Amino acid sequence: MRRLLVLTTLLAGLPLALPAHAEGTFSFATTPGQLPKTVVPTDYIIDLTTDMEHLTLQGDEIVRVEVKSPTADVTLNQAGLKLASALLDNSQKAEIRQDDAAETVTLHFPAPVPAGVHTLAIKYSGPILKTPNGIYIDDYTDPAGKPKRMLVTQFEVADARRMFPGWDEPAFKATYQLNVTLPFEYAAVSNMPIIGTTQQDAKTKRVSFSPTPRMSSYLLALVAGDMASVDGKADGTPIRVFAPSGLESQGTYALSAAEKILPYYNDYFGIKYPLPKMDMLAIPGNYQAGAMENWGALTYIDNVLLFDPKNSTPRTRELIYEVVAHEMAHQWSGDLVTMGWWDNIWLNEGFASWMEIKATDKMNPDWDIWPRQHETREATMATDALSTTHPIQQVIHNVSEANSAFDDISYGKGELVIRMMEGWLGEDHFRDGMRAYMKAHAFGNATSQDLWNALSGTSGQDVGKVARSFTEQPGIPQVNVAAVCRNGQTTYTLTQSRFTIHDPNAKALTWNIPVVAGGPGLETRKLVLGAEPATFTLPRCNAPLKLDLGESGYYRVHYDDVVFAPIAASISKFAPVDRANILGDQFAQFRAGHGALSSYFDLVDRLTAEHETDIATLEEIIGKLETLDFYEIGSPDRPAFQAYARSRLAPVLKRLGWDQKPHESVLDTMLRPSVISALGTFNDPAVLAEAKRRFAIWLKNPASLRPDLVGTVSALAMKHTDAATYEIMAKKVRDTQATELKLRLFQALANASDPDLIRRNVELAYSGAIPNGRISMALSQIASASENPDLVWKLVRQHEAEIRTHLAPWSQDGFLPAIAGHSNNPDILAELQKDPSSSKTTGAKIATAHALNTVAARQEAVQATQSQIHDWLAARTH
Repeated sequence: MRRLLVLTTLLAGLPLALPAHAEGTFSFATTPGQLPKTVVPTDYIIDLTTDMEHLTLQGDEIVRVEVKSPTADVTLNQAGLKLASALLDNSQKAEIRQDDAAETVTLHFPAPVPAGVHTLAIKYSGPILKTPNGIYIDDYTDPAGKPKRMLVTQFEVADARRMFPGWDEPAFKATYQLNVTLPFEYAAVSNMPIIGTTQQDAKTKRVSFSPTPRMSSYLLALVAGDMASVDGKADGTPIRVFAPSGLESQGTYALSAAEKILPYYNDYFGIKYPLPKMDMLAIPGNYQAGAMENWGALTYIDNVLLFDPKNSTPRTRELIYEVVAHEMAHQWSGDLVTMGWWDNIWLNEGFASWMEIKATDKMNPDWDIWPRQHETREATMATDALSTTHPIQQVIHNVSEANSAFDDISYGKGELVIRMMEGWLGEDHFRDGMRAYMKAHAFGNATSQDLWNALSGTSGQDVGKVARSFTEQPGIPQVNVAAVCRNGQTTYTLTQSRFTIHDPNAKALTWNIPVVAGGPGLETRKLVLGAEPATFTLPRCNAPLKLDLGESGYYRVHYDDVVFAPIAASISKFAPVDRANILGDQFAQFRAGHGALSSYFDLVDRLTAEHETDIATLEEIIGKLETLDFYEIGSPDRPAFQAYARSRLAPVLKRLGWDQKPHESVLDTMLRPSVISALGTFNDPAVLAEAKRRFAIWLKNPASLRPDLVGTVSALAMKHTDAATYEIMAKKVRDTQATELKLRLFQALANASDPDLIRRNVELAYSGAIPNGRISMALSQIASASENPDLVWKLVRQHEAEIRTHLAPWSQDGFLPAIAGHSNNPDILAELQKDPSSSKTTGAKIATAHALNTVAARQEAVQATQSQIHDWLAARTH
């Protein structure tokens, strides 16, 4: 699954006990879970009848099970369903004992069911939901302005149990044969091809699908509605991209991406895509997961699958490619081979996040994707440095904890650690290990240790020893570099420590760190740094020796003055990714309290004076300057700091200009909005005036602005807008049906700073103008962009009960922490802690703890920033 919400960083976990010993290979008997393993499903036949008007379903289910040992009780999952009857082998009637709080049902029989193969026949009923989880409806307006209704499923982590009773844990793999009665006019798509359609009456039809391969319950999918597709093929596999009828042509770009990616994956994994077709489906708006890897029926929120030449931007094109590559990678890593339990969700998500970048880079080398992953690295390490981080592999006790594990650590850190492992082992060894892993565990389950064993077998290295130090313990290693120069030679000593932010009591840990060192004109050195110091010598002094060359490692670097001086002097001679890396590590030292902010500014000055043009480096600078400007809110030094920031970026905008140049690189096209937005944030009068002018023209003629500037220009215009102009924009948000444009315009509206307009924004967010699956994100955006999170909190609390009715269960835990996390008000933080919802589930406790810790770390950063910038500005004026 590709979670696209900004809120994921608020869901990092609480510190959990580390495993007492290294994880073993997959064993069904010992895999964690909440269901007994005495009864195991092998095949399901599910027959659904849907009532799309009254939002109900009726189900008849036959499950073939293997009873491992005699038992009178068969326990399986259900959530919100009502079981009417259950028969064993068409003869024994079960006593039905539902536990709705535990989301289970126990079928009790008068006598123990003997070991062997049996069948269960279950009749049940349940609701079709309005919130985007389980089986639910998505109401939208089609291109002709007509209201439409789509039936959608979203089952990860544990919502298959909302459509049918079953063993809803990933280790219980089985086949699924799905039949569904639907409105006659609906097109229906599931994991497998349709094998039959029968008209039931004048209004309905029954659609039957082929049985699936063995797979986990959360991968089953059903989407039905007024849809059409564009069709293609790759390596003999039919590929279709579905969209609401009338929009199917916008799926052409995603289809072309899939046609290129599929042959690459077939070769890379060494196993050809095993299903007879691959469908990708655009869900209009109400799809909170972002995207989901349902085997053979991949689902996406429409703005990450459909490319509209009138409204989509180069960033959208790139995002579509990445998300398609991500979900397609899951067809092997996640679907063909599935983690045994949610403690290994990183095996799915970290790998797919890494593979999406690898595939996108291979197919689009001019996009410079890998250097621009610096942003992912910085965001991930910002989370991982706090006390509320968790190991990539963490103990997961329940569904609430499992939902909280879909965060920056599982995705971002997982991706970065896998990249480091590939860099250490070499691409060929790593690929061969993945092939062996896929072959050994196809149609089954695996653990991280299974992967380490496969990689060790192909590389000859003890992969587990290195990998487990990054996956089974939390936090970030720091490599400390000291040097002594004697007789024209420099001896470098490398040691390690733990890098933390606002965590004075962090436990000391040791990693086995693959280190790559080098620099302009220097030979590359590779080693694995353990607990003992490592030394090596270069036959010269003052060499610009940098660690983490290529930014392929997951560690921070702290250089002593002797080592850092030549790096700083030569920074412009390093590759762009290394320039961004040097900047990121230097800023991190400031945040950890081990370096001066002035050292970061010195690097910025040096690079901008030499006319830096690289997007990864410039976006590192822009991001950090915007962060510091946020920390300067309330400081009398803020105007002077903003003047400095403008002076660094104004030459970049002068080079780029406001308008796209013929034949300019796609990277410059993507950089332009970032530079304009930053200069507007820093109150550049010329930029603000030009944005206002272009916005006024755009209101009269929407074609006057290129799509990539619409969000930037309108956001700057909204900052201090009047009520009349606000209402024009709010109407656009309400009336616009295209999800990409709707969210872009709302993000602009979120910048409004007038208290009355903030109130109207909060009301707009849950009024129906924004899809249910994006309400939490929208409210968090208002709290951040308005610079008035306290008012947003007050308004959200006033309407909390109504807002929560629109949210899926798995988004409830982080809802309030996502708002409070933007505030520095101790009263609001205390209110969050006292609220019963903050301790209702383990996931809520995790989200609350992380929000509180993030605020505390930010307050520390604000104090340090304002003090150091004051002294730095004073020094600059003398």
